[in-house]
Amino acid sequence: MEQIKALDQEVNAFVDYMFGPRDSRVRGWLLLDSYLPTFSLTLVYILSIWLGIKYMKDRPAFSLRGHLLVYNLGVTLLSLYMLIELVLSTWEAGYNLQCQNLDSAGDGDIRVAKVLWWYYFSKAIEFTDTLFFVFRKKNSQITFLHVYHHATMFNIWWCVMNWIPCGQSFFGPLLNSFIHVLMYSYYGLSVIPSMHKYLWWKKYLTQAQLIQFLLTITHTLSAAVLPCGFPFGCLIFQSSYMTTLVILFINFYVKTYKKKSSKNDLKGSATITEVKNGFHKECATAINGAFYKKEK
Repeated sequence: MEQIKALDQEVNAFVDYMFGPRDSRVRGWLLLDSYLPTFSLTLVYILSIWLGIKYMKDRPAFSLRGHLLVYNLGVTLLSLYMLIELVLSTWEAGYNLQCQNLDSAGDGDIRVAKVLWWYYFSKAIEFTDTLFFVFRKKNSQITFLHVYHHATMFNIWWCVMNWIPCGQSFFGPLLNSFIHVLMYSYYGLSVIPSMHKYLWWKKYLTQAQLIQFLLTITHTLSAAVLPCGFPFGCLIFQSSYMTTLVILFINFYVKTYKKKSSKNDLKGSATITEVKNGFHKECATAINGAFYKKEK
């Protein structure tokens, strides 16, 4: 126990040395005072994926339909709460959309920070996405992008909550909460077989995610061009991180949808060939008859 406490003190002393004094307004909030729980949960998440895939290798996939319905409904409702509360809290605090500093809104900043804590915590809840993939043996969906995004967001938002828990930090979560309302609604509906014919809009969800990242980068850089006191280094880090997501999502989009459309084109060509070949006797007779007439 003493060794864990010593490690905890060393880790926190290191992050404090790296990033400077923390925001005192969030001291004592669940999981924020020490980095060790967030880091440990991330390691458990990655280890669970590796062990889970090995465990499920020679076992039948679980259905988990009921669990998926409840989970996706829960995350949809949480995302909806965060979206509404972020809109209301930033509006009532008089936040500047172009650039907002960390301490000019008083109690309004605290209200925003409380919602953003839920956003941080939701990133731990969303680790469950991957575990569902593991136990349903949907290993093709456990991509580098998927794991990278889930693992990094939880850790980045621990830093956000400790150093920049309000102000300009509100915009990305607001957009992301809106996207997650759509996304987890889609996942929940996809569990119901009778709803599959209505779920034609998955492709547009990926497009919406890309637009979200680009808008967040634009919003972040606007505060760097016309500053308002929000830490410049945080703005550069966030835009750089979002750029990595844009690159990875574009790669995913091209691989998933462009290749799929190419395969459909090839299938269409094959079908046409089969139809032609299916009538090869009649077609051959007609064509040969025409050729013979021309030759005459």
